[in-house]
Amino acid sequence: MQRKLSKATTLLFAVTAGQASAALFEVDPGPYDPAIGSFAAWYQDTHGRTLDLCLSKNVSSRVAGAPGAPSYMCSLLPEPGVFDDAEPLVFPTNFPPEAFWFTADAAIADAASGIDLTFGAAIEAAFAVEEPAEGDQISFARIRIRVDVPTIGTYTVTHPYGVEVFDVTAAEFGADGGRAINMTRDIGIGAPKTYNGALGGDIGPFLRSVNGPYAEVNPATGQLDRFIGDPNLDEPVTGSPFDTNYVRIQGPGGIDLRTNLFAISGKLSEVVRPTPVIVQRATYSRSSGEAGLSTQQDVFAMAPPPPATAQYLDSAAATVPMTEANATGNWYGQSSANATPPATVEVSADNSVAIPNSTPTTLSAPLVDVVSIQRAEYSLNSGQLTLVASSSDETEPPALTATASSGAAIGTLGGDGATKTLVTGISPTPPAKVTVTSASGGSDTEEVVLLP
Repeated sequence: MQRKLSKATTLLFAVTAGQASAALFEVDPGPYDPAIGSFAAWYQDTHGRTLDLCLSKNVSSRVAGAPGAPSYMCSLLPEPGVFDDAEPLVFPTNFPPEAFWFTADAAIADAASGIDLTFGAAIEAAFAVEEPAEGDQISFARIRIRVDVPTIGTYTVTHPYGVEVFDVTAAEFGADGGRAINMTRDIGIGAPKTYNGALGGDIGPFLRSVNGPYAEVNPATGQLDRFIGDPNLDEPVTGSPFDTNYVRIQGPGGIDLRTNLFAISGKLSEVVRPTPVIVQRATYSRSSGEAGLSTQQDVFAMAPPPPATAQYLDSAAATVPMTEANATGNWYGQSSANATPPATVEVSADNSVAIPNSTPTTLSAPLVDVVSIQRAEYSLNSGQLTLVASSSDETEPPALTATASSGAAIGTLGGDGATKTLVTGISPTPPAKVTVTSASGGSDTEEVVLLP
């Protein structure tokens, strides 16, 4: 996952209600409690951890606070005249203008190279007009990277939720390189009290301390609350969907620095939630050769990593165990059963060992073939589009049909085998992309190559 940023100083705001496969899984659908500002009570990630909006005043038993500055386990930010943390929380008259379901902060400071980097990731609760007000509640997923650099050039920052590439020009470098890289990407800001936009952000699963969870006494209730980290400590973490549980910066002159230490905040919820499961792919293939019929069913799913377990029932109702390699929550299983479309598989996952109140989940998913477009070319001279595509079902090849990126029908590919062809005239302009869809459910989309 890599992004190229043409300018080093960037401020991005995006609105989306979609769900990224490596991001969060679900959000409290409401109704929303006025006692917590009518914000969503919780967000759940694909590893099964559910975090409450962190507003409690638990303090760390590992790091002592200072007078007037308690070592809170939540990222509570006092603001004079708006939120006095020494007084009871009351919305909207004494409420933080910013609160968090999750935060992860890291830093790299290296005098020898001249690099001074700060990284922040958060799921944040805020207000459209900044100060607390009913009807202005918003939430978003934030990635923030700020770096002082020693020289112009290209810098690559790898972090738990992706890779960012910055081109620092002379104009952006300034006199001393101070904050030449300044990126904030907030995703999910939508209509007030609409909290599902953050599900499509960059954050998720939640990073968590390898030493946690931590239990601390809630001074308001006397009960023990549990936290995925202590924001007063810098600790190694786990949870990156890409197995990059660190921040690394590479740049001109051989700069290559990293840290695996993060300050993490997040209060584990007591709400009972099912084990999250996302079926990423369920496909079959079959072919005939000298050795006879060869068949397989491949299933990929996102679910909590071990000690959670995952399996699926193939189209023959046989149980197939799934495996996970690197604690990212990406599971895979394969069956040799012969599938006759239409067919389905049932994927099941259980995370109750890691999270005792988590309930098992079973999802049904269609089993489809794999469609591959080998050729998608358009001749500007002749106005003809040429498509060549194939299905993974070589024994009973399904029909393949093509559509343009606009959704307009192009035609049916012809041929007796699994590989089929279509040559047709299209005018006055070529499609930017084409999608070939199989009668057995599979599809592939490719950009059209333009020829003279």
